[in-house]
Amino acid sequence: MTLAARPRRSLSRLTAALAATVLLLSGCTQLGEGAEDGGGAGDGTSDGGGSAQQAPDGEQDLPLDELGTSAAQDLPGDPSTDPEYAQYYEQDIEWGDCEGVVAEGLECGILTVPLAWDDPGGTDIDLAVARIPGSGQVTGSLVFNPGGPGVSGVNYMESAPYMISPEVLGTYDLVSFDPRGVGRSEGVQCLTDEETDEYRAVKGQPVSAESSRLYEEWGARIAASCEENSGEVLPYLDTYSSARDMDVLRSSLGSEQLDYLGYSYGSYLGSSYADLYPDRVGHFVLDGAIDPTLTMDEFVAGQSEGFEKAADVFLQDCLDTAQQCPLKGDVAEAKKQLNAFFAAADESPVDSGDPERPLTGSLARSAVLALMYSDELWPTGREALTAAMNGDGSQLLEMDDRSAERQLDGSYRTSSAFSMTAVNCLDHPRVADEEWAAQETARIAEEFPTFGSNIAKDDCAQWPQAPVREPAPISAEGAAPIVVIGTTGDPATPYAWSTALAEQLDSGVHLTWEGNGHTAYGRSGGCIEEQVDAYLLADTVPEDGFSC
Repeated sequence: MTLAARPRRSLSRLTAALAATVLLLSGCTQLGEGAEDGGGAGDGTSDGGGSAQQAPDGEQDLPLDELGTSAAQDLPGDPSTDPEYAQYYEQDIEWGDCEGVVAEGLECGILTVPLAWDDPGGTDIDLAVARIPGSGQVTGSLVFNPGGPGVSGVNYMESAPYMISPEVLGTYDLVSFDPRGVGRSEGVQCLTDEETDEYRAVKGQPVSAESSRLYEEWGARIAASCEENSGEVLPYLDTYSSARDMDVLRSSLGSEQLDYLGYSYGSYLGSSYADLYPDRVGHFVLDGAIDPTLTMDEFVAGQSEGFEKAADVFLQDCLDTAQQCPLKGDVAEAKKQLNAFFAAADESPVDSGDPERPLTGSLARSAVLALMYSDELWPTGREALTAAMNGDGSQLLEMDDRSAERQLDGSYRTSSAFSMTAVNCLDHPRVADEEWAAQETARIAEEFPTFGSNIAKDDCAQWPQAPVREPAPISAEGAAPIVVIGTTGDPATPYAWSTALAEQLDSGVHLTWEGNGHTAYGRSGGCIEEQVDAYLLADTVPEDGFSC
């Protein structure tokens, strides 16, 4: 099968890429110095039952947070064959109109699952699901997750037609859902819109005694608010629970096996599903893959390094445009100028046209970080950055608002920022040594000065729920071929993570796109799309190690 290179759709890609930045900007997504070789946890075990992370000096293992228990990871049998779960697995989704989402042909419905998977007779939770029926001769359903955790799959249906090839959209019903705790599926509720505005304006300040104190206060405030408003669901938002939910979705769609496309966090959800149900893996594509052996601290450092490298590439591209770039000199000099602008904006925010919301350095950092997700955003970003450095912060503020899903009326479309924290804090334990953690935060901020202060803030330090999952490899023994895609210049899911996951999976097939930005399918200009589409449409498994 040969597909022509598809033209890039700048406006839709801009919207999709900006929306995707909320995955990083609002929570703790992170990797350490071991990121270059795929990271990984150490061999030790803490007294409290958690695993351990290898100390940077290699002298000893660092104990991780004590683990709680996942209600979904280890069940005594297969829920799909257990009569106690029959009410869930025998559901038929009633498809109807969608509210607040605009996409041609889009239909929405509700899927009911147990809140606690080890208690099928207890409380239920309703998940929002959506589908775009295939436009041709449909052979099945393709479930996709756009990332996060925290991104609404239902809302992302607005962008999906610009990411997924027409041939695939003709052959499959495209299906997505809001995972538990996200959007319309009991989305986590924490701060008010006004408080969220205030929090975003200060979150990315450089690490100092004052900013650390301020961030600690915000951490306590957010944790208390989340527990007060969403305490009933917080213990049950781990990824194994969502993977169990996805098997109910598979059944409701009438599929014996799950055909799946997962971006970024969606790769973690997909690999977790394959871990639980290897015999139900159909066509699986995991793009922008996450290594499941990583601790929270390893995530942090890896993404900090990834975004710093991306900043170097962006700055060089900016300098190459000469008159269109507000920065001068070489990359090192340009980076100093950029960080000096951020610092100055923290001290004296830039006029944005809204006296209540000037552009702070934190907001400016977040907006520029958003540009790292796609090089298609760079021309727009240069223009906005030039305007801000000349005293007009309106364009950068608008970009950052889009990335945070802030709407024109000041409300936030979803609470994705806090949903992401809720899921990540359950999925990824931290190093339990607080002194080490403080030193690591300071190291990251110093070593990766452009975005380290954004990424290294620890949203899980005061979270009311303990982590429930030990970092561990996933082999999914017996699964059909699973295609894992890595982008060499991916800042959010560094390339080494895709290599690590593909090596762990017994049936992993690794594809490489030599490009910049986050994920490849729908962005590579045709070469990755051709491989993936041949796999989805003609069952042609790509050659392991393919690169373009």
